[in-house]
Amino acid sequence: MRELSHINAQGEARMVDVATKAETNRLARAEGFITMAPETLAMIVEGKAPKGDVLACARVAGIMGSKRTADLIPLCHPLAITRSAVDLTPYAAGERPDGRVGVHVLATLGVTGKTGIEMEALTAVSLACLTIYDMCKAVDRGMEITDIRLLHKEGGASGVWKREA
Repeated sequence: MRELSHINAQGEARMVDVATKAETNRLARAEGFITMAPETLAMIVEGKAPKGDVLACARVAGIMGSKRTADLIPLCHPLAITRSAVDLTPYAAGERPDGRVGVHVLATLGVTGKTGIEMEALTAVSLACLTIYDMCKAVDRGMEITDIRLLHKEGGASGVWKREA
């Protein structure tokens, strides 16, 4: 098993020194899902949410959040992100094999740099889901954010990693 790179020999947290690492093109893709009542999803899709266009706000929040990851998560390096895309797909009753109703969030992030961009992709998904929750909580406090996970990463010394189905 590999050692944790953010822990020094004394067991203290540290920021990894990436100065000598080569710059490579890096990509990460992450996903999440926010479940909700069918009526809440209908309100979102029909553009009738009291706070405005939920999906547009969530998309922008995810993109903006991805750019602030180093401010939110200790020991993350600030990155000059070259790609940040957040896709939101509503799923009504019966449209998913698991029957869940809600919005699937997929974030794809890219950078040319010395360290990976997985945390930025996960942050984008998290903030998009949180924004949906915030904009709809007045009508549905039972929403649930689930399944936030890394799907794919490439670049750097470790190469390509892909989640098995």
